[in-house]
Amino acid sequence: MKLQAILLSAIFITITACKEGKKEEKDARSDGIPEIEDVDKPIDKKEKKKKVTDRDFSVNRDNAYNDIFLDSMAMENYISRRQLTDKKISRRIRSFYNARNYQYAWFSSTGLTEQTRFFWNQYDYAVTHLKDTSLVNSDFYKNAEKYLNQEKVAVSTKDSALLNTEFGFTEHFIRFINSTYEKGYVKRKEQEKFVPIKKADPVYLADSLLNKKHSDDKYYEQVNDMYAALKNNLQLYLDIERSGGFPQVPAIKGSLKKGADDSAVKIIKKRLQLSKDMPGNDSSSVFNDTLELAIKRFKKRHGYKDDGIITADIVKEMNVSAEKRLMQILLNMDRMRWMPQKPEGNLIIVNIPEFMLHVYDGKKRLFDMVVVVGKVGNNTMMFNGDLSYIVFSPYWNVPPSIIKSEILPAMQRDPNYLARKNMEKVGNGIRQKPGPGNALGKVKFIFPNSFNMYFHDTPSKSLFGQDKRAFSHGCIRLSEPQKMAEWLLRNDPEWNTEKIVSAMNQTSEKMVKLKSLLPVFIIYYTAWVDDDGLLNFRDDVYKHDSELIGKMFTKKEAPKLIKVDNLQVSGAN
Repeated sequence: MKLQAILLSAIFITITACKEGKKEEKDARSDGIPEIEDVDKPIDKKEKKKKVTDRDFSVNRDNAYNDIFLDSMAMENYISRRQLTDKKISRRIRSFYNARNYQYAWFSSTGLTEQTRFFWNQYDYAVTHLKDTSLVNSDFYKNAEKYLNQEKVAVSTKDSALLNTEFGFTEHFIRFINSTYEKGYVKRKEQEKFVPIKKADPVYLADSLLNKKHSDDKYYEQVNDMYAALKNNLQLYLDIERSGGFPQVPAIKGSLKKGADDSAVKIIKKRLQLSKDMPGNDSSSVFNDTLELAIKRFKKRHGYKDDGIITADIVKEMNVSAEKRLMQILLNMDRMRWMPQKPEGNLIIVNIPEFMLHVYDGKKRLFDMVVVVGKVGNNTMMFNGDLSYIVFSPYWNVPPSIIKSEILPAMQRDPNYLARKNMEKVGNGIRQKPGPGNALGKVKFIFPNSFNMYFHDTPSKSLFGQDKRAFSHGCIRLSEPQKMAEWLLRNDPEWNTEKIVSAMNQTSEKMVKLKSLLPVFIIYYTAWVDDDGLLNFRDDVYKHDSELIGKMFTKKEAPKLIKVDNLQVSGAN
């Protein structure tokens, strides 16, 4: 399914509407350039201190989003060292941490938070590709990359370098937001919530997002279409949850197709009518044409082949609670804050739970491609990089972990294993030679990173026909690698289709450096709105949603058991 919102959210929308009679509240300057807030301006001593959020002492270790806290004096020392004391940004930093009661934003006890990697995608893109000199800070960049390039970060609140990087992320986040968005569309208090602060009831949170009013009529969704599209679906799921949720669909035997007459069909129709997948109020037990169309729609937006057949997997999708879907929408709205708002040129985006790759040229989506991602335990990492070169007919340098877990045991069972697999020993390592059966197929695409991740071909083509495609050791397999190579080299007269096909079928590898770097974003969205306006949901492949749900939302208490005439029944809390 195609990600409409990624394309749309990539457009930096300039809104220049004015409020009549209020010259000081103009949305754009007279020269037509959007007004951007300069956080390096000196503090106006006459300015009211309401520009700083009061410290929220209600945030504590039990209800906080993150589980580690810092000392306010450490923040003041950072502000002083960076010579920010007399600048507006010092107030923004204090306000940011006051709202959190000095809870870490970018690190938790288990490492980097999800928001850290998503923010880095935006920041790095702005500095590297958009050449935003206002954000350049080489010392911060080096310090941040030291942590970002580790798959697992050991966190200690006594680590001064880590604490300095925490404040660095906050400073540059504030700089980024205020240099990217036109003044007024991302309010100070909203900025402070880009990284969640404390657990909240999802119903309360959804209601507050839907009913919050701003006196200047400027709202964040006006500058982020991706976020806005999800928010437009929030009311429906809030209403369903408040009305008691979805009915539970009973288990079915085998599958159900058009023409079937089954008692479960009645409940399925009700379930699909609630989610607006099926029109009308038909409550019969007959599987008719209308239901078939509804099932096709439902399967399409949940990532299945839209064949109109009800299986056990589809019943399972229908039985995901309205509360969980509500939480899924809310946490993905948070994720959608972290996409580049004004990209230029070409861009590749891989959405892991969607098992799809999308190629863009500015605001235009050029093509999509089915991919295979890392299986659970060999997770494909979320990060960004720059695709810089292609390797035709590549060697596969087998990672040490695979040598230990797979190759060495196979060699013990079969002394001829390496020869049969066209492999050879190289020093202390093992590599597979180019040719048929090579695990990387006929070509790989490199965007240098510390996780040894890249795109590549594969001899295992059948896996691309599966609905769920998490099978690799962590790299991303492309279903159409020749198409990708042809597109990347389309402007190079030396590389036509014939030469590319020939290079993909050699016994020695050949590296081709691209004339310009191409940004690649590896993201993790489990809910979004597509080109057809359909709300999509996907499985939480790596349990990132589950982790966020535990950090963002309060747990609903289980109904108390009450004895009535010696029988236990559930009652209200």
